[in-house]
Amino acid sequence: MPDQMPDTQPQFLTVGEGEAAREIAMLVRPAQAGNKAPTLVWLSGYRSDMSGTKALELDGLAAELGLACIRFDYSGHGLSGGSFRDGTISRWLEEALAVIGHLAPERVILVGSSMGGWIALRLAQELARHGEPKLEGPKLVGMVLIAPAPDFTSDLIEPNLTAKERKSLTERGYFEERSQYSPEPNIYTRALIEDGRQNRVLDGIIETGCPVHILQGMKDPDVPHEHAMKLVEHLPADDVVLTLIRDGDHRLSRASDLALLVSAVRGILRSSANMEKPT
Repeated sequence: MPDQMPDTQPQFLTVGEGEAAREIAMLVRPAQAGNKAPTLVWLSGYRSDMSGTKALELDGLAAELGLACIRFDYSGHGLSGGSFRDGTISRWLEEALAVIGHLAPERVILVGSSMGGWIALRLAQELARHGEPKLEGPKLVGMVLIAPAPDFTSDLIEPNLTAKERKSLTERGYFEERSQYSPEPNIYTRALIEDGRQNRVLDGIIETGCPVHILQGMKDPDVPHEHAMKLVEHLPADDVVLTLIRDGDHRLSRASDLALLVSAVRGILRSSANMEKPT
């Protein structure tokens, strides 16, 4: 089996111009020579990075199978530059598109966790929209979404804002919320919430054009499993599998959860291989 981390040195890509320029850190595993399987692309959640448990599990699977794997940190996260408070869905989507455009894989499987699931769905829309030859990107052959949180700003945060939080948004431009995953509080900015409204995906039919496998815990305190079921309703044209994990939380990082993630990715790989076979 190949080493899990053949090169631990990140590469950096400058995204944006002028004051908006920021250095995006990437960890890129090349495919073994001759391996034409799709490239795995990891999309982290809010305040998560490319060195988390699930990201490492995905990279380990790529190592085992000789696949290419792309991981990167959004601006304001992990090893990347830029301020976290400048982050919006549009800004992080721009970075995801830039990384994929720079590395130029032919076919990709997007694996998105929490907010990364939202970014994955927006990526699918953008890749489909960029159909002209000069903008032609990789072919999307599958998606695995882990506790996906599309539209979380408008569907899960805004309806539950307290009077104190609304006042803080108005007066300071952000509010803080205690995090159960970090000693540092979560920070939600007015810019993030306003931009989120412009990136909604649950306001119509989403056509990814590929198989989608959703993994969702039923004891998720952050993204209720009803949200995943709502997402399925907006994917009527795709082959969608929804796996509900009865005792699963939001992180889905236990050994049993990671085994389900690996199984889901393997399933997408098999379906993509079958699609490539001549009939």
